[in-house]
Amino acid sequence: MKKFVLFISLFIILIGICYGQQAGDKSCEDLAKEFVDLLVKEDFKTAENFFDSTVKGLLPEEKLKETWKSILPETGSFKKQTGIRKEKKSEYDIIYVTCEFEKTSVDIQVVFNIKKEISGLWFLPPGTSLEYKIPAYAKPDSFIEKEVTVGSGEWPLPGTLTVPKGTGPFPAVILVHGSGPNDRDETLGSNKPFKDLAFGLASQGIATLRYEKRTKVYGEKMVSMKELTVKEESMDDALEAVKFLQKTEGIGKIFIAGHSLGGTLIPRIAVLAPDISGFIILAGATVPLEDKLLEQITYIFSLDGNITDEEKAELEETKKTVEKIKALNENSPHELIYGAYPKYWLDLREYNILETAKQIKQPVLILQGERDYQVTMEDFKLWKSGLADQKNVEFKSYPLLNHLFIEGKGDSSPQEYLLGGNIPEYVIKDISEWIKK
Repeated sequence: MKKFVLFISLFIILIGICYGQQAGDKSCEDLAKEFVDLLVKEDFKTAENFFDSTVKGLLPEEKLKETWKSILPETGSFKKQTGIRKEKKSEYDIIYVTCEFEKTSVDIQVVFNIKKEISGLWFLPPGTSLEYKIPAYAKPDSFIEKEVTVGSGEWPLPGTLTVPKGTGPFPAVILVHGSGPNDRDETLGSNKPFKDLAFGLASQGIATLRYEKRTKVYGEKMVSMKELTVKEESMDDALEAVKFLQKTEGIGKIFIAGHSLGGTLIPRIAVLAPDISGFIILAGATVPLEDKLLEQITYIFSLDGNITDEEKAELEETKKTVEKIKALNENSPHELIYGAYPKYWLDLREYNILETAKQIKQPVLILQGERDYQVTMEDFKLWKSGLADQKNVEFKSYPLLNHLFIEGKGDSSPQEYLLGGNIPEYVIKDISEWIKK
């Protein structure tokens, strides 16, 4: 089912705008059942009030309505709730409401934070496991992990420093997230690509630093920042991570690796980080963010070979929004477009990715999954053609990998992200061998 996964795109900006409803003494199970009842009644305005600020930024009333209605052609009409189960992970309560529809059953996964606000929502095939599995190539006995804080002052971020056992000094990699309020592992379903990288590289004698993204920790605070750009969203904290490692005993050469939007921003970060030994771009886009969004939604709607009238209407709305972004100027009203104010989009418009990348003097490694539908091989070709004369840049693509650098078969889809997997060992080895060179 091509749209069971809520997150159609990793490129939607996730900055919250409101608090969730007051849950009182109700259990999370009761709240989850109430929430599903509201979806069935199509009372999306009330359902929206269950969300925390981050999810509300992604799924305001109209978007929630679109999401619900988009699964119905594949599931058929709702019939009844048939079961409920609960898991506990850290401070989160994860509730699975099993629902019977006309054509199939669906597990609606509702994730509650400690305030009993909904901080995650998925539509899953029944029995789907979202448990992370440590990759076979990881050697936990060969490294240690330390809880650390990246940055100080207004925006301190909790993070994890993964260091090989021994005296060092060890080379270290800072991991920079893609779009959205990512956690330090860049968790998506049961996939944790940053944790894979940390465990894999540490097993090869390379330290890593990963941290919670600022929009995850301070989403409610950041929503009022009408001048917000990728600098405040991502770049500033990458530079704070550099400062942290430079003061850390046992750390030698420092590298920065960016995934998705993080990869796109590597050239901008590199200009501000002349002391870094090298940079790694994993699935970094080379075309405007708004174009990527339209490209991804078009791809997803075409996966089954049939674009419905409802999907055509949504595509037209998306095209209008993209045109609106392209028409923005300094005098445009301060209104949110895909969760970001005009300043955010205007800042990205001024960023010439390839020209900025040509200014990088240090070694650069650019990696790409050939099955990636979010950042495609067309982006990779633009990197290769745009930087063809740069002797410091190496390129490599992988036939079986998707946007998360996890193997799969056939056309990649959002549902694939629910299957679970790990970054293959050959990617870990390619990165570690390049670093050690």
